[in-house]
Amino acid sequence: MSAPVNAPVSVAGGAPGGAPLLQMQRISKHFGGLQALKDVDLTLQAGELLGIVGDNGAGKSTLIKVLTGVYPPDGGGIVLNGERVRIPNRRASIDLGIDAVYQNLALVDYLTAPQNVYLGNEIKRSVLGIPVLDNAGMRKKAAAILNDRLGVALGDIDQHTFNLSGGQRQAVAIARALIQEKGRILILDEPTAALGPEESRRMLEVVQRLKRKEMGIIMISHQLEHVFELADRIMVLRRGRLAGVRSTAHTTRQEILGLIVGSIADYEADAGAAGAAVTP
Repeated sequence: MSAPVNAPVSVAGGAPGGAPLLQMQRISKHFGGLQALKDVDLTLQAGELLGIVGDNGAGKSTLIKVLTGVYPPDGGGIVLNGERVRIPNRRASIDLGIDAVYQNLALVDYLTAPQNVYLGNEIKRSVLGIPVLDNAGMRKKAAAILNDRLGVALGDIDQHTFNLSGGQRQAVAIARALIQEKGRILILDEPTAALGPEESRRMLEVVQRLKRKEMGIIMISHQLEHVFELADRIMVLRRGRLAGVRSTAHTTRQEILGLIVGSIADYEADAGAAGAAVTP
């Protein structure tokens, strides 16, 4: 799509305050002869958690990598707050307020939590005209994000991240995605996959806190029980296509599984955007 960055577009229901936070419209992506995505639509509202589910190879990760600038789409466009945007790389997505926490977390084990939170975005102060790292400032702000926004206390915040539990490490990775004041959309890739039952429960509580902050959250997960607990809507991908979108309050695990495996017919294949019509 060759639309210029931030070129205004018309959005359905797009009166001030009425436009969705995010729309991905008819996104397509192929790798050689492999069609990874075909005309996929996604809509996200502020304060909403959208769960994305599907089998391996359904296109979930590819769709998110298009949104975060890792892959350029071969077709379709992205609308953010009613304006069409182009996201050519990862930095562009972060500058637009879109960040992701991937399953591998990408933490440096032998750095502290504050050092990991601000890795690549270090705060500096001037000493006799010489810029130096503001370690005290980063420590204070990282602790505030972890404690106040995520409700996570690390005990000794200066210990190496290697020594933290799986849930604490996940919280540090999320905190890193929250340091941008303009952050509006957070993507969580399998946030509980590597956690035990108790830590999974704590991580679900962290995500619930983020929902109350009016962020738009996209969560990819194979754990349907967690998706049903947190998501407002559930989007199903199958073989690179949109198989369906359901309101969590008006669907069942059996219906979602049917959409995943294909035993239920595709969701209104010719009916437009994913969020425009949610079938009960």
